[in-house]
Amino acid sequence: MGMSTSKNRKEFNDINITPLTDIFLVLLIIMMVIAPLLDQQGLNLIVPNNQEVKEKPKESKLITIDVAEDGAYTMDEKPVTAGELVFAIQDAAKEKKDGLLVQAASDATHGAVVTVMDAARTAGVTNISVAEK
Repeated sequence: MGMSTSKNRKEFNDINITPLTDIFLVLLIIMMVIAPLLDQQGLNLIVPNNQEVKEKPKESKLITIDVAEDGAYTMDEKPVTAGELVFAIQDAAKEKKDGLLVQAASDATHGAVVTVMDAARTAGVTNISVAEK
């Protein structure tokens, strides 16, 4: 009575991946059913109403950039292009060190406001405020 040898056993040369495939197919079906139910909206922003307009003080130490509805930029009532923003902010930051105020029109695009914020960050301004004009 000796030990059984490998002659009596079956050897498995292949790995059975059928159960793994079944699991992946079930997960795929679940994801396909759930995907349309997910809420895939962008940012929901509530813009405050501009009810009270306060005049800013004339001796303000803030750099003020206005963003118009068409995406045009004005800095201290002077038109500025998007390419000139970084240099204009750097020059103005030498005198006005309190930060930057971006006054955007209510219909201005978010991209135009973000362009000003990126230019300010590139120019080294860290205190940035955004307001509706």
